Amino acid sequence: MFVFIKFIHSLSKICGVISTTLIASAVLVTTQMVIVRYALKMSTVWQTEYVIFSLAAATFIGAPYVLLKKGHVNVDLIPYYLNQKGKNILAIVAAILALSFLVVLFYSSVQLTSHAWVKNVKTPTIWSFPLWKVYIFLPIGMGILVLQYLADILGILYNYDNPKGN
Repeated sequence: MFVFIKFIHSLSKICGVISTTLIASAVLVTTQMVIVRYALKMSTVWQTEYVIFSLAAATFIGAPYVLLKKGHVNVDLIPYYLNQKGKNILAIVAAILALSFLVVLFYSSVQLTSHAWVKNVKTPTIWSFPLWKVYIFLPIGMGILVLQYLADILGILYNYDNPKGN
């Protein structure tokens, strides 16, 4: 059980690195786009779409890492007044509610990506980028996020971790 939890934690950390790399590349491409457009007076073709797509991908791929580090926004008013058992129960209930939403989102994103792949859907721009390459980050990120939630639940149940990640 602990091997599974450690593996998912490592996978979430890798997602954090990938997300950071995507954000850094978006910054570099934005800088390049500004130089090309304003300094060299040339047009840009792919840069705007790349920045949008890479930031969206960074959001989806980075979600498991944010959950691992408990970096999401939350209100600790109710857990503040509960003992450890109450906090654990509340964390499990919240994780199960999140899981129910994420499973539906994962399934829908697989359908979307599959449709874009089969129909060879592309962006309606001059770049004509295949959209499955953009959409694939949503099921990957949500799938790993589901696994991270499961690891969190198992960590609470088997006293490997507590809801706050301390």
